[in-house]
Amino acid sequence: MVRAELGSREMRQIRLMKPYVNFNEVEEDFRAIFDSGIFTRGQHAAAFRKELAEYTGAKHVHLATSATTALWVCLKLLGVGAGDEVVVSDFSFPATANVVEDVGAIPVFADVSRETYNVLPETVEGLLTVRTKAVIFVDALGNPSGLHSVVTLCRSRGIPVIEDAACAIGSSERGRRCGSIADLTCLSFHPRKLLSTGEGGAILTDVDKWSYWLDVKLAHGSNGMNGPGQEFVDFGYNFRLAELQAAMGRKQLAKIDAIVHDRLQTREIYREILEPLGFTAQSIGTDVRYNAQSITFSVPANCNRNGLISALKTFGIETTIGTYALSGTTYYWEKYHAVNANSRWLANNTISLPCYAGVDVYEVCEAVRSITN
Repeated sequence: MVRAELGSREMRQIRLMKPYVNFNEVEEDFRAIFDSGIFTRGQHAAAFRKELAEYTGAKHVHLATSATTALWVCLKLLGVGAGDEVVVSDFSFPATANVVEDVGAIPVFADVSRETYNVLPETVEGLLTVRTKAVIFVDALGNPSGLHSVVTLCRSRGIPVIEDAACAIGSSERGRRCGSIADLTCLSFHPRKLLSTGEGGAILTDVDKWSYWLDVKLAHGSNGMNGPGQEFVDFGYNFRLAELQAAMGRKQLAKIDAIVHDRLQTREIYREILEPLGFTAQSIGTDVRYNAQSITFSVPANCNRNGLISALKTFGIETTIGTYALSGTTYYWEKYHAVNANSRWLANNTISLPCYAGVDVYEVCEAVRSITN
């Protein structure tokens, strides 16, 4: 239950996010890695791939340096290039569209639901053309609501779906975890994510031939050893995750469900206090297990979102916007001159609040109440 009287207290610095791993947890593994001298392609990277596959239900997992490089590699795998179109969820971080621009294709921005912040299948369907080479579905702030419906639509048209699951480790829809639903899934291990390796990412797929391609391409084009040297059968890239990072990732993956459980409890306290004040939480599908990567609300109609973020900063409370309307960012607006209404509204009216182990939700809400009343 919410406390009837929050009371006043001296405000302290409250960060938006804190990592779910500490040095004591990884110290022994780090020492062993330094003693071995194996800083890449070692036992932790191999084990992390295996454990991610077991957790998500994906058949194949390939580690990368970020979700951005993972998305870029997926476009290369699908042969996306000049003149092609890729339908992209419009409410996301710019990386989702930047990779499409970089390979010379055209990002076709799909507007999103104001409730779930995700694209709807009917919106995607209206944007598909003979030039559509792929669809990038973004699990907005960790929420995969509607993913199955979009995948079903696209498969009926023979169009692959890349799931930008940068925020969605630990989330699921219809009993299947993110990583085992779309044709290709990209994860992020950035510091704002529930599982952080500093920087890092992964590509997940069930398609054997794609997995082989990724094995070769992510190893400079090598498919193994040929005598004392490697056999290079293609050109390739170096987007590998380091051993130290993999060791960090494994520690957090082992407790990811507990992390999600705690964050969902925190989210419910926020909702109980803030919804009566006119804040509206991101809607989550009834068949979705949400990881609560971001605790995000649209602000009341009489509330200036930017002013609220600035005012909370004076209380020592770090908050941020939900995320961006890609079609409304300077670069994409100047190039394509079309902004989607719902994603723009969300970009201007959503706020993400602090959530991590031990965060004082009541202190944050007390500050919000004092500013908005």
